[in-house]
Amino acid sequence: MARKLVIVESPAKARTVGRMLGTSYSIKASLGHVRDLTKWGLGVDVKGGFNPRYQVPKEKKKVVQEISEAVKKASTVYLATDPDREGEAIAWHLV
Repeated sequence: MARKLVIVESPAKARTVGRMLGTSYSIKASLGHVRDLTKWGLGVDVKGGFNPRYQVPKEKKKVVQEISEAVKKASTVYLATDPDREGEAIAWHLV
């Protein structure tokens, strides 16, 4: 049976949540933000309504790949990022 996946921001939170939820859940940490505005073009599409252009930084590619693989295997995904604007942004970028 596929396990439920919980995504948090930090490894410390992943350990704590993992102890609380037990082995029927898989816990992954995003290690903070997973996407940034591109360095080129001011990070926006000037001709396309100034829509933001995002990229995954090199140092985050591995964690994004691991989370993507875990999502494919999970029965349910819970985004448990911090309840603030940064946590909301991280969750939005993960979706």
